[in-house]
Amino acid sequence: MSIDFSMIEEGIALITINRPDKRNAMDAEHYHGLSQAWQRVRDDSAVRVAIITGVGDKAFSAGADLKSWIGRKVELEEFWQTQKDQLLNRGLEIWKPVIAAVNGYCLAGGMTLLLATDIRIAVPHATFSVAEVKRGIIAGNGGTQRTMAQLPHAIAMEMLLTGDSMDAAAAERWGLVNRVVAPDALMETALGYARRIAQNAPLAVQAAKELAIRGPELGLAGGLRMEQMVNKILMGSADSREGALAFSEKRPARFTGA
Repeated sequence: MSIDFSMIEEGIALITINRPDKRNAMDAEHYHGLSQAWQRVRDDSAVRVAIITGVGDKAFSAGADLKSWIGRKVELEEFWQTQKDQLLNRGLEIWKPVIAAVNGYCLAGGMTLLLATDIRIAVPHATFSVAEVKRGIIAGNGGTQRTMAQLPHAIAMEMLLTGDSMDAAAAERWGLVNRVVAPDALMETALGYARRIAQNAPLAVQAAKELAIRGPELGLAGGLRMEQMVNKILMGSADSREGALAFSEKRPARFTGA
């Protein structure tokens, strides 16, 4: 049982939550391993895009392994260690695209993880829920915030307040996932997205993601100005020159991230 990390193709990393006997729920050790995997995605220039999934055909992740957390003593000082074992859904800034391949249950912390990804592929039997209110707590790590931001108000409130599940067809209908595909097509579909992204200029891809995510905080005028500034920087890059040359020569561009 572990968090597995591998480079499956040039530019493409695969992170796998490997705890199928617990529906890929995570205890402190697995959360630590996941944090390390995210930091590698952020820091390793060889990674242009990452895919995250769970082992087996039952669950993407059921979130936190509650039994392992019950009674666990946490020192009060940890409350202010806000960067310790930071996660994608808890605020770690990763501007490389992340694709979720949802192979089953996507519950609680698994759902908040999903909400922090960029492109999402699911199998027909996948189910989605933020059922924390049924356990006397709330959906943390962005659960209340991203659910409201990414779904229509009434649909998000229904999920947050009832704790009821959403099936894959509804998730696709409401835009929670991009596509629902047969189980045997899940990873190949996710890889298809990853390959197309990895072929693009990595600096431009990261800039586009960051601006898109920061945009609501900046407002339209601020967002437009930031676009101008970032494009000014990118136009001086080797990748920008390569992109223009490849277009004129009618050939695929060879981007290096410089």
